[in-house]
Amino acid sequence: MEGAKRRRDPDQDQDEDDDSGGGENQERSGSQEQSPELEDDQETRPPHSKRSRTLPPHQNLIEVVKGKVDLIPKAVKIWVERYENSPNLATAELLSMLFQACGAKYSIKEDLLDETDVDDVVVSLVNLARSGEIEDYHTSRKKELKNFKENLVSFWDSLISESQNGPLFDKFLFDKCMDFIIALSCTPPRVYRQTATLMGLQLVTSFISVANTLGSQRETTQRQLNAETKKRPDGPLLDSLNKRLSLTHHHITTLEDMMRKIFTGLFVHRYRDVDPDIRMSCIQSLGIWISSYPSLFLQDLYLKYLGWTLNDKIAGVRKASLLALRKLYEMDQNVPTLGLFTERFSNRMIEMADDVDLSAAVCAIGLVKQLLRHQLIPDDDLGPLYDLLIDQPQEIRRAIGELVYDHLIAQKFNTSPSSLTGHDDSSSEIHIFRMLQILREFSTDPILSVYVIDDVWEYMKAMKDWKCIISMLLDQNPRTGSTSDEDSTNLVRLLFASIRKAVGEKIIPSTDNRKQYHSKAQREMFENNRKDITVAMMKNYPQLLRKFMADKAKVSSLVEIVMFMKLEIYSLKRQEQSFKAAVRLIKDAFFMNGEKEALRSCVKAITFCASESKGELQDFSRGKLKDLEDTLLDKLSSAIKEVKDGNDEYSLLVNLKRLYELQLLKPVLGESMYDELAMTLHDFRNLDEEVICFLLLNMHMYVVWSLHSVVNCETVSEASLSTLISKRDILFAELSYFLNGVEESRKVGNQLALRICALLAEEWCLFRKSNFDSSKLEMLGYCPESVILKKYWKLCEEIFNTSDETDEEDENKEYVAETNRDVAAIAACKLVTCGVVPKDYLGPEIISHLVMHGPSVTEVIKNLITCLRKTEDDISNIYMESLKRGYQRYESELSSDGGESRVEKSLQVCRELTGRLSGMYVGAARNKHRLEILSVVKEGVEFAFRDAPKQMLFLEVAILPFAMKLSVPDIIDIKREVQGRIVHVNTDEDPSGWRPCFTFLETLEEKCLKTEDVQDDKEGVAVKRRGRRPKKRAETERKRLFDEESGSDEDESISGGSDKEDKGDFVDEDAPLIETIRSAARRRALRGERSK
Repeated sequence: MEGAKRRRDPDQDQDEDDDSGGGENQERSGSQEQSPELEDDQETRPPHSKRSRTLPPHQNLIEVVKGKVDLIPKAVKIWVERYENSPNLATAELLSMLFQACGAKYSIKEDLLDETDVDDVVVSLVNLARSGEIEDYHTSRKKELKNFKENLVSFWDSLISESQNGPLFDKFLFDKCMDFIIALSCTPPRVYRQTATLMGLQLVTSFISVANTLGSQRETTQRQLNAETKKRPDGPLLDSLNKRLSLTHHHITTLEDMMRKIFTGLFVHRYRDVDPDIRMSCIQSLGIWISSYPSLFLQDLYLKYLGWTLNDKIAGVRKASLLALRKLYEMDQNVPTLGLFTERFSNRMIEMADDVDLSAAVCAIGLVKQLLRHQLIPDDDLGPLYDLLIDQPQEIRRAIGELVYDHLIAQKFNTSPSSLTGHDDSSSEIHIFRMLQILREFSTDPILSVYVIDDVWEYMKAMKDWKCIISMLLDQNPRTGSTSDEDSTNLVRLLFASIRKAVGEKIIPSTDNRKQYHSKAQREMFENNRKDITVAMMKNYPQLLRKFMADKAKVSSLVEIVMFMKLEIYSLKRQEQSFKAAVRLIKDAFFMNGEKEALRSCVKAITFCASESKGELQDFSRGKLKDLEDTLLDKLSSAIKEVKDGNDEYSLLVNLKRLYELQLLKPVLGESMYDELAMTLHDFRNLDEEVICFLLLNMHMYVVWSLHSVVNCETVSEASLSTLISKRDILFAELSYFLNGVEESRKVGNQLALRICALLAEEWCLFRKSNFDSSKLEMLGYCPESVILKKYWKLCEEIFNTSDETDEEDENKEYVAETNRDVAAIAACKLVTCGVVPKDYLGPEIISHLVMHGPSVTEVIKNLITCLRKTEDDISNIYMESLKRGYQRYESELSSDGGESRVEKSLQVCRELTGRLSGMYVGAARNKHRLEILSVVKEGVEFAFRDAPKQMLFLEVAILPFAMKLSVPDIIDIKREVQGRIVHVNTDEDPSGWRPCFTFLETLEEKCLKTEDVQDDKEGVAVKRRGRRPKKRAETERKRLFDEESGSDEDESISGGSDKEDKGDFVDEDAPLIETIRSAARRRALRGERSK
């Protein structure tokens, strides 16, 4: 065989590659003699003189492949007839098509076919690729070639199918084809490997198709033979059947030998090719081969390649391997043979469930499901998978949810009987009971419980069995009996989350915050689910509320369920009394609980009933809401009186919370009650900090609703405006008292300080003058005084300097999310962006804290900078002032002798601030904002020399990173300015003080030299490579821009000068290092002379 002569470079598989289909393009001279085997593919061969029969018409096979796929079978049939009449001619045509499909215009002559050596042809083809004389059909984007790969695969499949009764087994045609395909698949040009691999893999796939057909024929023949043998011991029919059986078996053996030849010659090298597409196609084909022809390929000799590629660096290859394996494990008959393979690679399959590629991870989870179905891995190995139930990507969570449902809830893979014996294992009660067992692991964290419910909901129908869940909560289900408190809590969470999912709500917070859009069919389904939920809950809802009204872990979710019901069904079903009972119980729950979640849920629920119900039910709900408000105000008055009498403040705190939660949705307070709250706050300065916070919050909400009423009223009286202003001023007076307490060193807790910051910012923004200028409400405009503003910022700085970690006693506080440092940062930034305060004052102060207080505060300040950049044309002044603030903090630490570590930390903070601000000018932004950068640098130089050399460190720490963003001409100007300032100064008197200045100048000098080196490398006319010959041009003839006689003297002088300089600068790569250094020194000296 010619293929046996071929030698393969062992490093070629991963290291050799020729992406461009060849090296340097060189035009072959017209006088160059071509190889006798080369000829134009359009050339027509003369007919053989000795041939007596008429040949089928000649057809260009490569054009057939490029054409329509429907014409390929007919063309193949014609070619097979041509082969039967003239094998050599037809084989030469097929091989020529094979080469042309790879992109090479190369043909083999009919009379030289037997003498042609495979290695010689492959060398010629590689040379064609290196000279750039090939065309890449495989990856071409031309419209006429978009189906080229599919057509090529179809051609070989049709050819093998058409040849199975003739040329396929003549040991000539396909041996030749396989030799050339295997040889081309091992060549450096990538296009050859891609096309040859595609054809070789398809040959095996088509061989398998023929082998399966022959296998069926062999089984049929064997049955006929067995039946005939029972009738008579011998005879012509038996001989015929034996011959047919023997021939069929021989053909199958021949096909298997050809499969092995391609596998060992092509697959074992290309499955680790440098091209990921080649690797992927190899693994995809191997999966098809194993599943469609297991008698040969379903053994560890071939399976191991699927296991090895599970570690491929390209996600597509890993995914192809996973898909192939999943298909194998889906066939039960394959599992016994896969035992050793599973034992070797199962750990890797489980690990891939956490793959960096989402699609690969989802495929891995599906594969693990198949392993569980066949009980090939123990449950103990699945621990890491269950952790992915709370993973962020939804695709992963849903795939794990399906696995959990199938394995743990439905127990489809478990042959043992249910733990609740005597009951249907698929009943809703059993499934919910098993789900509760899972949720017990997350009982302490309701958010994680919701994640698990969301993951499994789509697959678990029992979650939509509302009646079953309700009966379990009311202990009315005889199968499950009474439930524990922990299970009841989880069951309420499950019921509430499932109801929200059923009506189209998201129960997991979305990362993109985009509005959900549902189709008409989905909306109809959600509406039907609302009806089903209402019917199921109608009679039992009051019982659930009554049972769990005092349970703070359950009441919030139960109360909110009414918001997902279709309330008009109560009237249609004559269940008005049930609705009224539910509303009464919601009102009672409001006064029975004092926690934020329960109060907020009750307010939302009763407000929903008052607005969404109809007729009599709406009147009843509105009456109950009014009763709730009146009762609350009465309780609040009583609580204030108790405090005045010297009793406990708890009742006041709880009722203030209730009032605040109610005022978030609607105005409740009257003018008299507002005055009473203000008087309480003024007269009792030693109240608990939390009580003070809620007094201020409720006063703020009253002012907000009053302003809302005034703004939306068509006619506004002066009396109402005066009343609003007086109430606002009362609130400002109380806030100012606590603000002044910071300066007077009165102890103000962190929670109260944060509330003061947030409320002041909110009030100032609401009443800012720009909102009411040139309107009837102009007198409402307000602007804080500079003294108050300074106190406000001082309070913000104190909040920023508090510890990041929340105290243990604060961890369980309900409003802890509204009282962290981010709130103060957001409030201060809001004042700047809304134009309440001058940007030039508070803006630099805030930005100077950019890197001081952790990532959350940093993100808030970065958003402020983004807003300022959009609204301000030039923020260089703000940046400069921010840098000064940061540097002044360092000087303050230095003068106060706060310790070496604190001084170093403040200096490092200043450096990081400069790095962050200057780092915003990257790429094209340097040129776009050049004037901003230049302004910062010039102002920084002025500031540094204001009291030189005391502030000279500012030049190095704060200004140098900005100066490095400038272009060389600007840097030279800055250098000259700095040098001019020190030319008449004796810097030797204080060398350490002036050292930052010299560091600044030296760094800029290095920047200039480095830039000049890069420019010389780019713009040099006669550029030389160190120690190497110049690369040849890709083409010998180039189109000149100018005629030779039109070349200018200037061009010649520039060229000549560069050449002379380059000759002096050229250093051989093997020269000693000292020569390289000396050459660089000569270049710098030469540039210095030129600049002078």
